[in-house]
Amino acid sequence: MKQLQPAAKKLEDNLDFIKAKLGYGVTFDLIIREITVAEKRAALVFYDGFVNDNAVIEIMKRLLMVPRGGLAVNPAEHVLHDYLPYFEVSCVDDLMEACGEVLAGPMLLFIDGLAKVFVIDVRQYQVRSMEEPDLERVTRGAREGFVETALFNVNLIRRRVRDPNLRFEVLTVGTRSRTDIMVGYIADIANPQIVAEVKERINHIDRDALPMGGKNLEEYILGTKINPLPVTRYTERPDVAAAHLYEGHVVIIVDTTPFALIVPCTIWHFTQHAEEYFQNPPVGTYLRWVRTAGIALSLLLIPAWYLLATTEQLPEWISFIGPKEPGRVPLWLQFLMLEIGLDLLRMALVHTPNALATSLGLVGAILLGELAIETGLFTAEAILYTALVAVGTFATPSLELSLALRLFRYFLFVASVLFRWWGLAGALLVSVLIMGLTRSFGVPYLWPLIPLDWPALLRVIFRYPIPNVSVRPRMTKPGDIRATPRHKRR
Repeated sequence: MKQLQPAAKKLEDNLDFIKAKLGYGVTFDLIIREITVAEKRAALVFYDGFVNDNAVIEIMKRLLMVPRGGLAVNPAEHVLHDYLPYFEVSCVDDLMEACGEVLAGPMLLFIDGLAKVFVIDVRQYQVRSMEEPDLERVTRGAREGFVETALFNVNLIRRRVRDPNLRFEVLTVGTRSRTDIMVGYIADIANPQIVAEVKERINHIDRDALPMGGKNLEEYILGTKINPLPVTRYTERPDVAAAHLYEGHVVIIVDTTPFALIVPCTIWHFTQHAEEYFQNPPVGTYLRWVRTAGIALSLLLIPAWYLLATTEQLPEWISFIGPKEPGRVPLWLQFLMLEIGLDLLRMALVHTPNALATSLGLVGAILLGELAIETGLFTAEAILYTALVAVGTFATPSLELSLALRLFRYFLFVASVLFRWWGLAGALLVSVLIMGLTRSFGVPYLWPLIPLDWPALLRVIFRYPIPNVSVRPRMTKPGDIRATPRHKRR
C-alpha cells in the first residue's frame, strides 16, 4: 500500500521531513534555499545540476516581488496563476509524492502556512548529441537516433507523427528507481486490447529498479526465459518507430534507454531494414531477398555442408564438396571451434578500444586463417564456410535475432553430427515448431506464413511501392484498417 505523508502548514515540519527522507547534509547535491514570499518564510528544494539556473533566478525574482498580503486569500491559486511565471507548475499535498517529484528533477516550493507543495519543472537535461545508430545505418534518410532522455525521444517521434490521436502515457516502475516509461500509440489505429495489455503488464511489475532499462522491461512484460527468439523489436531510429505506429503497433520508450521497444512483432520484422525503403521498390525487394537468403544460409549452410562432406559417395555434380585433406582435428570439432572462436573474437572487439580494434581483427584473421591451415588444425573449406556463415550473421538487421539463430545453428549442427540427415530434419522441424508456437502479445511469430495470409505474405516477400500500400497489416487488428484518407477512398 502506498505510504502517505500529508504536507503540514508549518514550513519547519515539511523541511524536517524532506531533510530526513532525502539525507540533507549527507548527500552533497541536495539544495534547500530559503527565501521570503509576501513576508512569509519559504524554501526552494532541488538537486544541483538538474535545474536550469536562469529559470530559477527568474522565478525567485517574481516570488520576492509578491507584496505583503498578496497571499491572504486563496494563496495556492495566487501562487499558481499570478506569481510563478513558468509553464509546468503543479501542486501536491503529499510529501512522499513531493520527494518522488524532486528525485525526478523538478524543483519544490514550500511556503509557510500552506499545506501545499508546488512542483516547478525547471529541469535541464544533460544529453549527448544525436547520432546515427550504428546498428541501423542507411545510405539515405535521417541521421537522427534516440538518446537516453525519454522526453527528447518522444519529441523526435512527434516531429514525424503530427496526429492529434498520438498518445504517450507515462507509467512509473521501480519503488527505488522510479523509472519513467512512455507507452505510445495512435488512439484510432492501435488495438485497444493490445494497448491495455501492455499497460497492465507494466503496472504489474513489482520491483525496486530497472537497472538495465528497456532490456529489463522486456523480460518482465514478455516473459523471455528459455526461448531465445526476440519477441519485441528494438529500434534506435525515430522514423522506424513512427512507421510502426502508423501500422497499429505500440511503442514503449524507457527513460535512460536510447532505443524503443515495438510490440507486437513477428520474425519478419527482424529481417527487414530501413534501407529497403530508402531505395526504389525493385532494389528494395532485391536487398530483402539477398538478406533473407543470407539469414537462411547462416542457419543451414554448415549442417548441410558437413553432412555432404562426410558422405562417402556423392553425385558427380556435387563431388567437389568436402576437404581433400581432413586435417588433424575431426571436421565436426573444427566447426565448433571456429564458431566459438568467432564469438570470442566478436566479444573481444566489443571490449577493445577503437585504437586497437584493427590490430585485434588482423590477429584474429591470422590465427583463424593462414596459420590454422598451415598447422593442419583447420581445413580451408571449414574456414571458408564458417566465414560465409559469419557474413550471413552480420547481414541480419537484428542483433537479437542473429544471436538467437546462432543457438539454433548449434542445435541443428549437433543433431546433424549425431543423427545425420534424420537429425537435421528433426532439429529443423523442432526449430520451426518453436517459432510457430512463439507469440508476441498474442500475434503468431510466423504470421503471415503461419497462419497463411496471402496478401500480407506478398508484402513480406516484395517491397511494395508506398502509394500502393493502402491497407495496414491485419496482425495488430487496427481500428482503422485503411491507410488512405476517407475523402480519397473510392
